[in-house]
Amino acid sequence: MSIPDWGQPMKLHGYLERLPKPPLFSQLEQIIRLIVGSRRPVIYCGGGCMNSSKELREFVDLTGIPVTTTFMGLGVFPSSDDRCLRMLGMHGTVYANYSVDKADLLLAFGVRFDDRVTGKLETFASRASIVHIDLDPAEIGKNKQPHVSLCADVQLALQGINHLIKSQNLSFDFSAWMKELNEQKTKWPLSYPQDEDFISPQEAIEVLYDVTQGNAIIATGVGQHQMWAAQWFKYDKPRQWLSSGGLGSMGFGLPAALGAAVTNPGVPVVDIDGDGSFLMNVQELATICVEQLPVKIMILNNQHLGMVVQWEDRFYKGNRAHTYLGDPRNEEAIFPDFLKMAEGCKIPSARVKRKSDLRSAIELMLETPGPYLLDVIVPHQEHVLPMIPSGGSFNDIITEGDGRRIY
Repeated sequence: MSIPDWGQPMKLHGYLERLPKPPLFSQLEQIIRLIVGSRRPVIYCGGGCMNSSKELREFVDLTGIPVTTTFMGLGVFPSSDDRCLRMLGMHGTVYANYSVDKADLLLAFGVRFDDRVTGKLETFASRASIVHIDLDPAEIGKNKQPHVSLCADVQLALQGINHLIKSQNLSFDFSAWMKELNEQKTKWPLSYPQDEDFISPQEAIEVLYDVTQGNAIIATGVGQHQMWAAQWFKYDKPRQWLSSGGLGSMGFGLPAALGAAVTNPGVPVVDIDGDGSFLMNVQELATICVEQLPVKIMILNNQHLGMVVQWEDRFYKGNRAHTYLGDPRNEEAIFPDFLKMAEGCKIPSARVKRKSDLRSAIELMLETPGPYLLDVIVPHQEHVLPMIPSGGSFNDIITEGDGRRIY
């Protein structure tokens, strides 16, 4: 039997030799002319801006152009900044989607125009001239044809644009546009129904943000909890948000949190997870135990596969297809028992069901040295809103309703 020689050198083609050259000033001048002639510009930035956060912030300071980010771009521009319109797309804010719908110039930096952002392509940014800057030539014009495209490193492109703005002593006034968008913010804030008895999943994330003062790395699984974490925790730094967008891999949250804890000692790391998604990689509790990693796990446990349930409620008259585990109102019926799983791996844990106990339970989770699991029982009828149905447009946006009614 022949045995292959695995010690032979291998030549693998990488990307470095094929990276695009730095952009020319003549290419960037065209973009600046569009900005000068615009009255309602919007920046649409994504994960491709992760290394360009500093340059992006300077660009916004120089121009005053409002910013909306993709799901994967959360943190590249501070969510707490007044010029930030938060996330756009299927579960983005009303005002972020409004801005893109009404814009006359869309500056798309490090994005791929995926369907969860655009919905119906023909109506997405239909009034706007589109500038698309991206490192990957395959993304330019793949889904939406730009009016001006630049295959370049976004960081280098923004450095060049900022240099030209300063060297030409340009000034911009988009105050009327910002006033219009601020009116939309006031009219359509993110909100959720208040319940005296049950803990709203959105409230759990709000309290977590308040207690940590935003100083935490957040990892998530995939599902409703993921979208609520994107909406209700404010991300002010790149790589503060770790989530599986695009691929959408359930079970991503716990191992991602482990990696973050190893590489960021001293920084609070919280896995916000759902009961369905958490179960996909629950064996990593053993890794946490063995390595004694200070990962905090906050499970929003509604005893359902919530995102699928939401679509069943909205589009299939509430017909259930193996998405129901138990009744979160009946503690005896709750399964799996995540507290016993944590106990089996020597990880402290607790369950919280009442709204009045939520803050103290989260504070205890964060104050306890080492790992901790908090099982937060939430109602299964909550829907992630706003929502633009798949293939829909801004005019189709849903802003109210839940699983307590039939559609």
